[in-house]
Amino acid sequence: MTKIDKSRTFLPVHIAVMTVSDTRDLKDDHSGNTLIERIEDSGHVVAGRRIVKDEIDEIVGQLREWIMDLAVDVVISTGGTGVTGRDITPEAFERVIEKKIEGFGELFRWISFQKIKTSTIQSRAVAGVAGGTYLFALPGSPGACKDGWDEILQYQLDNRYRPCNFVELMPRLQERASH
Repeated sequence: MTKIDKSRTFLPVHIAVMTVSDTRDLKDDHSGNTLIERIEDSGHVVAGRRIVKDEIDEIVGQLREWIMDLAVDVVISTGGTGVTGRDITPEAFERVIEKKIEGFGELFRWISFQKIKTSTIQSRAVAGVAGGTYLFALPGSPGACKDGWDEILQYQLDNRYRPCNFVELMPRLQERASH
């Protein structure tokens, strides 16, 4: 049975939030605000926040900056995961990801299907690891950010979640195989 083991001490994770949008600013970034609110309410630390244009080089540059920053454990982006010509967030993530976390997108779409049915097929939510940093790309709606956080990330980013979670793997993310 999965659960939060309250006998363990909670370890806050340092999370950076990137909104990918050509039109949003901090005042009307509802998806970014949704993530910030949930991150802080869960006891984690917001390690950075940026709004980045739908330009692959800008997204890649911001991801690489945060991957190199030892004060950032996790990056969560919102926006740019659809199928239109300007939706390039998954392609940008592919340029930096060293290991994919396939199950994240699969699970996100399964959860989303329960609410929006076949419309979830338009989501290209992705995740992976690069330089010891977890990277998660969510769609650009507050509802999608709520689903991604409330149903997946709040648990996987809580070291007390059993039977396993992403936090307990953090010290081992940069291990290399010795062949």
